Amino acid sequence: MASTEPTALASSTTSEIGAGTGKTVIHDSVVSKIAGIAAREVTGVYALGGGAARALGAIRNAISSTDLSQGVSVEVGETQVAVDISLVAEYPIELQKVADDVRFAVITAIESLVGMQVTEVNVTVNDVHIPSDDDSTDPAEARVQ
Repeated sequence: MASTEPTALASSTTSEIGAGTGKTVIHDSVVSKIAGIAAREVTGVYALGGGAARALGAIRNAISSTDLSQGVSVEVGETQVAVDISLVAEYPIELQKVADDVRFAVITAIESLVGMQVTEVNVTVNDVHIPSDDDSTDPAEARVQ
């Protein structure tokens, strides 16, 4: 769903110096990154992406290169954007609340930072993270840490 073409935005603000003297181009990857950052900041979001995307993200993290748009797909038009986000939620936080909070955060971030109208934010909860899953029961794994 992610488009690779940059998006040109017409400035609606005329009170700023230089307004109307050119066009602003915001690449779709920037919109995707902003949505990813906003979603990650929501309480109850453990991680973004599905299993394969998170595995690739773990490799990126190991080499200190985080993909902030992991699990986010955007479809950008002239003045509107639609967003699809897949995530892993924290247990026991209410999943509908997490999804609603992600929608609100993404819409707020894109509309305020990018200046585009968000037509929809589709949230897919791929998994639930249980804090006890982080505890290592294998003595060999405990030694590696």
